[in-house]
Order: sequence, then C-alpha cells, then structure tokens
Amino acid sequence: MRLSVLDQSPIAEGKSKAEALRETISLARAAEEDGYHRFWLAEHHDSPGFAGTTPSLMAMAVLEATKGISVGSGGVLLGLHEPWQVAECFEILAALHPRRVNLGVGRAGSGGTGTFNEKIIELHARLGLIHGTEGRDDLDIWLLGAGTGSAPLAAATGAGYAHAHFLNTASGSTALAHYRENFQPGPVRRKPESILAIRVIAASTDAEAQELANPVRLWRARKDLGLDQPFPVSTDPASWSSEEIRRSENNETRLIVGAADDVANQLDALAGDLGVEELMISTPVPRLEDRINSNRLLARAIARSSTPAGSALLEEEGARNASPRFSHS
Repeated sequence: MRLSVLDQSPIAEGKSKAEALRETISLARAAEEDGYHRFWLAEHHDSPGFAGTTPSLMAMAVLEATKGISVGSGGVLLGLHEPWQVAECFEILAALHPRRVNLGVGRAGSGGTGTFNEKIIELHARLGLIHGTEGRDDLDIWLLGAGTGSAPLAAATGAGYAHAHFLNTASGSTALAHYRENFQPGPVRRKPESILAIRVIAASTDAEAQELANPVRLWRARKDLGLDQPFPVSTDPASWSSEEIRRSENNETRLIVGAADDVANQLDALAGDLGVEELMISTPVPRLEDRINSNRLLARAIARSSTPAGSALLEEEGARNASPRFSHS
C-alpha cells in the first residue's frame, strides 16, 4: 500500500491564484519529506475555487522543487486537448525528469477532434506505449475515472487506473473489479495497478478535524447549489441555510474526517474492500499549514500501524532516498 497526494491548488478567501499555486509547491515539498509516493496536479478551468489550470506546467514546477517523488497530472482533461499536444508536453517533462513523470488522463471536457477512446489510443501511440512496442520507463500513463467508463479502456491499453472516490463513492467497486479482471499487460506494466483518490481531513483530534472540514463542506454545498466561490477560511454551521445543510449532509459519504489514527483505520479498511494498492489523498482545506499537518499526521498514523500500508510507506521513503525509479506492483 502507498499513500500519494492529489492537489487542486485551492484558493482561500482573500488569497490570489498566484498564492494558491505557490502553496501547492510548498505542499509537494512537505509531502515528499513525509514519505508520500506521488504528487498529482489537477486541471480546472474558470473556477474561483481552484487555481490549477495547466497540470503540465505545475508538474514542471513541482519536479524542479522536489528531488525524487513521482509527479504528474490528476489529470489532463483530454477532451480539451489534442493528443500530440499532450504527448509533446510530457515528453519534455520525461526528458528533464526521467522515471518521475506520471501522465494521468481524464475524459472530462470536450473539443478538438476524435472521441476520447480514439484520443487515448493516439496518445499511447505517440508516447510509444502501445502493445507490441518495447515501451519506456521514463514516464507512465494512467486513466482517471469517476464512473465505470474509463476502467475498461485502462484495462485494454495496459494503463494504470485511478478512481475518484471523492466524486463518486458508488462506482468504485465495479470499475476497479472490471479493470483488474480484464487487464491486458502492456509495455509499461505487466500487472494491473490501481489508485483510489479520496478526500481526507485528519487532525490530532476528531473535534479539530471536524472544524477544519466545515469550510470544505460549505464550499462543496454552495458549489452544488450553483455558487462557485473561493474556500471560506472558517465558518459556523449554525449560520448555514437549510439547503446548505442538506447538501452538506448528502456529501458526507465523500469525506473521511477525524483523528489521524481513526482515519488511517478507515482508509486501510476501504483499500482492503476495494482491492487497491494505493490511496491518493485530496485535502482542500483553505490553510496550507492545515493541509500539510493533515498529510503529516496521516502518514505517521499509517506508519505506526502494523498494517501493510505502514510498512510500504516506510519502505517507499527509504527507496526514494536511494533512487527515483518507478515501482509497479
């Protein structure tokens, strides 16, 4: 089991996009220090709440600011781009930072030519990652999904598969099972490799974690109601409208919140239930220090445990100090 980080460069009230992007780089440095395996950057457009619009550019900044952690996109919205353009961007990243680059691709967005499946096939071909080729070890490709549509394509192409549990808690079991059962070995990996992306907020105590989570709950509720804004720095649920409360309660299954040891136990159980080898943590709380602390407490809680997750995290930290190579399991 591995732990990784997905960051969406959340913008807190009163802060600029530039500040949010610089905080992402600081978070990546801290994640590497705490033994996390990957650090992925999201792609969002026209959003007052997220500053990350171009994951390939942010990946370069994070690669330059870190030493060995794997870095990539979580993900490039291929519907908005042409495969040649994406391939050329990630070829440059891989040339400058070989064996550290992950290309995560999602199907959201629309534009350009070709269907998503056609674009994925072309992207694999342009990167030399189609079946029958020698392949390469300087970059890696993943397909992202929140439903069940991308898992079959990931299995057919031999790509890794990352499921966004924080967007859809109901479809993960079906998608991941299909991916594992139908996986075709490719030029990069011989066995299926899966990630579950989860929204997690951990703290020293449950009460503290719940307080940290309230701005995220309110932000999500308001976004569902059509009000897309920066993340509130603090909030009192007693002041929320009845509709905001209802929306927040409906979204609660998409969050794992609590004292770090309790959260670690929940994550270990979830990973076991869904059969994933890696958990990717998203913690869009508005203050950088709270994001770093949440990740740090969680990493320590898992490392303290006697589960395979703890052993793997400690082994990964030592291995990365020796070499930045991928490790596919």
